[in-house]
Amino acid sequence: MKKKAIIISIKGSKLTSKERLILSKGKPWGVILFKRNIKTLTQIKDLIRKIKKIAKNKNFPILIDEEGSTVTRLGNIINHNISANYFGNLYHVNNKLCIKLYKEYLVSLCKNLRNIGININTIPVLDILRANTNKVIGNRSFSSKKEIVKKLGQITVEECHTNNIATVIKHIPGHGCTTFDSHLKMPKVNLTKGHLNKNDFFPFKKSAAKMAMTAHILYKKIDRNNVATFSKKIIKEIIRKKIGYKGIIMSDDISMKALKYDLITNAKKSLEAGCNLVLYCAGNINDNFKLIKSLPYIDKFTAKKTSEIYKILR
Repeated sequence: MKKKAIIISIKGSKLTSKERLILSKGKPWGVILFKRNIKTLTQIKDLIRKIKKIAKNKNFPILIDEEGSTVTRLGNIINHNISANYFGNLYHVNNKLCIKLYKEYLVSLCKNLRNIGININTIPVLDILRANTNKVIGNRSFSSKKEIVKKLGQITVEECHTNNIATVIKHIPGHGCTTFDSHLKMPKVNLTKGHLNKNDFFPFKKSAAKMAMTAHILYKKIDRNNVATFSKKIIKEIIRKKIGYKGIIMSDDISMKALKYDLITNAKKSLEAGCNLVLYCAGNINDNFKLIKSLPYIDKFTAKKTSEIYKILR
């Protein structure tokens, strides 16, 4: 499977000639969509059809952050102004009713995504809410109770897979323990490995999700020099061994300000640390070309796991 180890983004609602070229010749692993790419239902369906046709792959990965409420890219097409935290609160009051309603919600969401042509949704958020958790996570988290986060996370993955949508658990190994927004600066966490293992790592354990997105966070008591995305120790010893995650690990966006290097260095350091794919969200075509040129093709492990994802999408 000859694909570059990167998920790229595009700038507008139509493909430019250079974007067509990078999709046909550059061989990115997938494309992630944002509000800037989406105007109407007809337009986005047409755009996705063209992307898949140029890539010559009906299962070509089309990703989106469609969490609902504060994080929605399809807000003018799908009206689901409801948060993960709403379901977490409902679970606390009446877990049977919550599970019933949440499954119905997921079936409807997946149906809409399939109709549009999207096949990977970057849910669920498995970060545990704290009293001082930064609002960038906020109501995107199911709950402050780790058991509720884990349970609703498992339901999310199972229902989405059943309905032919692959999932991305995030932000591994846990973003709820920081008061800073990693889009703007590097968050630093001073909690011990034991505390993190008992709490923040817990919802990620035994996940059936085929993909996981890293947290751009410095866990000072584990690796004082590198954010999780750049940390061999965290990816290999924590995410792979202690958490036991067996799927594809993708970086969060390498253009976020939590990362201090240039894009190429950010991408290479992510892969060297153990990420299987890097994510680039800014959509700058020149940067897309530079990254495609600089990065390797996916390895055998990632190719095997990609084939497993394609089986879900059929």
